[in-house]
Amino acid sequence: MAVLLRKVWGSVIARAAAAQPDALPRQASSSPRRRTAPAQAGDYGSLGALDALPIDVLAQILRLLGPADAARSSAVCRTWRLLASDNGLWAFFLRLGPDPWELVVFAETHLAACPALHPGLYYDSSPQLSFKQIYGRRAVVPGSIIVDGGSGYCKYGWSKYAAPSGRCATFLEFGNIESPMYARLRHFLSTIYTRMQVKPSTQPIIIVLPLCHSDDTESARASRKQYKETLYSVLFDMNVPAVCAVDQAVLALYAAKRTSGIVVNIGFNVTSIVPIFQGMVMHEIGVETVGQGALKLTGFLKELMQQRNISFESLYTVRTIKEKLCYVAADYEAELRKDTQASCEVDGEGWFTLSEERFKTAEILFQPQIGGVRAMGLHKAVSLCLDHCYNSEVFGDDSWYKTVVLSGGSACLPGLSERLEKELHELLPAHISEGIRVLPPPFCTDSAWFGAKMISNVSTFTEAWCVKKKQFRQKTRRNGPSFVNVW
Repeated sequence: MAVLLRKVWGSVIARAAAAQPDALPRQASSSPRRRTAPAQAGDYGSLGALDALPIDVLAQILRLLGPADAARSSAVCRTWRLLASDNGLWAFFLRLGPDPWELVVFAETHLAACPALHPGLYYDSSPQLSFKQIYGRRAVVPGSIIVDGGSGYCKYGWSKYAAPSGRCATFLEFGNIESPMYARLRHFLSTIYTRMQVKPSTQPIIIVLPLCHSDDTESARASRKQYKETLYSVLFDMNVPAVCAVDQAVLALYAAKRTSGIVVNIGFNVTSIVPIFQGMVMHEIGVETVGQGALKLTGFLKELMQQRNISFESLYTVRTIKEKLCYVAADYEAELRKDTQASCEVDGEGWFTLSEERFKTAEILFQPQIGGVRAMGLHKAVSLCLDHCYNSEVFGDDSWYKTVVLSGGSACLPGLSERLEKELHELLPAHISEGIRVLPPPFCTDSAWFGAKMISNVSTFTEAWCVKKKQFRQKTRRNGPSFVNVW
């Protein structure tokens, strides 16, 4: 049916173009929010034999024809132009695309401008989006390379792919630790380009900036600035056409369809609690750091297994068991009285059976003393960050920090979001805890990568989020280090 419609439609378009060469639609405005004035009665033109068809049937015909032919139908007459400009039609085509509809709407309404590069152009949700223009702009956005350094391992891949295509060691594990940062970064990025079999000069790149030097001190600001400035220099020396660098916690928040909130990132060695307002990390409020992460959880499970004389070959085996069997107890004392035995199979090593170890492993996040760790409990660190946000009174509305988003591999443990939310409500006074929600990682271990993917496909990506080589050189010469001091 669709093939037949396209054949007939091709002849209609050809005749219309020959008869009305001046009726071709004008180039779409670059603004995604510009409205088209409604056509006046009597200006629509005749559809010939199709005049007898209801409007909803004509709309279904355009849906069957597809976006290319629907756009060309504007050349036939004003009626077709009106039908082909319908927001619902292009929303339908966007729904058929590779990206989930709710993520497309969030990206186009909230991420059309980078808050770091264009703080005055930060977008709010708006009902006046032109989905036809958005579809056209998204169709020509170039594919980008995404590199998420992470803290345990690096994830990289194409922005048009459904998931990262490869993993490798992090930047910190590349080269000699005493080598200059420039040399190590160049080695790291060259390795990724080689593995992807891509020339640096062909595609833009999105770099996920790691969570480090998070204090609001002069030395920490200088370290962040130096890292970002070196990163830009390395990439532009490799002839990368455009660079987009965004903080890891910010991207994890975007993946949860939020622009403001608190991100709790359980990294490889440490856990970071990061307050974010409209895409900007609020260093002045304070980023809390807890001195335990995924490695400590795995090491504690290893100790518990050794106490029960459970043999295993490597720490990788223990990590696999942790991911398959461990969870967070809603009530630790009550869980101790239950039968929690369960088993799993690890390839090449057979079956393993755990009992209390399943929930004791993650309990050290809330009671570090169980694992012999002198650190603040996760719920206490998050409540401290919430208290700082409340007392800062930087913004009139205090709802911006009441969404807590988890990120990192160990944050995917079942029950963690529910337990943390419960502990926060018990620990904080009602005027702060009211309305607090804790969300699990939206894309498990790859939340930051998917946040970068959302940015890379937004219709304004190239002009709103990327820095070009010429722009970088000019601004650093003119403004000195201030250009890269926003990280």
